[in-house]
Formats: sequence, C-alpha cells, structure tokens
Amino acid sequence: MTYSFSAEVWEWRSRTSWYFVSLPGDQADDIEERFGGAAGGFGSIRVEVTIGSSTWRTSLFPSGEEKTYVLPLKKPVRTAEGLEPGSTAVVEVEILTD
Repeated sequence: MTYSFSAEVWEWRSRTSWYFVSLPGDQADDIEERFGGAAGGFGSIRVEVTIGSSTWRTSLFPSGEEKTYVLPLKKPVRTAEGLEPGSTAVVEVEILTD
C-alpha cells in the first residue's frame, strides 16, 4: 500500500534535533486502521520512503502530540533534497508488510 502527500518539514528539539514530516490525518487514520494492529515497538510501522531522488527504509511513529504518524527525515536525505524546517517535502510512503 502506497501513500503520497506533501508536508512541511519541522524540527523537534530535545538533547539533539530531529526532523520530521507529519502525515495528513486521513492517511494516518487509514494506516492505523489497516496496519496498526501489526505495529512494532513504540507503535512503529515499517515503510519505504521516497522524497525526490532519495529512497530509504525507516518507520512511521505515532505521535500523541501531533495526533498523527510522523516520519523522521535523516540528515543525508535532508541534505540531498535541500529540505530545511519550513520547507515542503513531497513524500511517497510504501507500507512494508513482510
């Protein structure tokens, strides 16, 4: 199952900075309904992500604060795709079920 969306890059600060995009609510609800029962640790859902010419595997994580799933963006992807907080990422997420 593949989902596509555009979302603003945002930064979460703790001891270090983490960068994310938040999934649109309707897509997050669909993912939760279809795949939430098979979620891994911390409620994570394994995915393959494409942004621009970058493709990698990671997980979506449920965020109570954001009230949706969030997708972490690692530094090599942000650098390769020119993404900074406040910029818009065009994202394709494929749910990995095996």
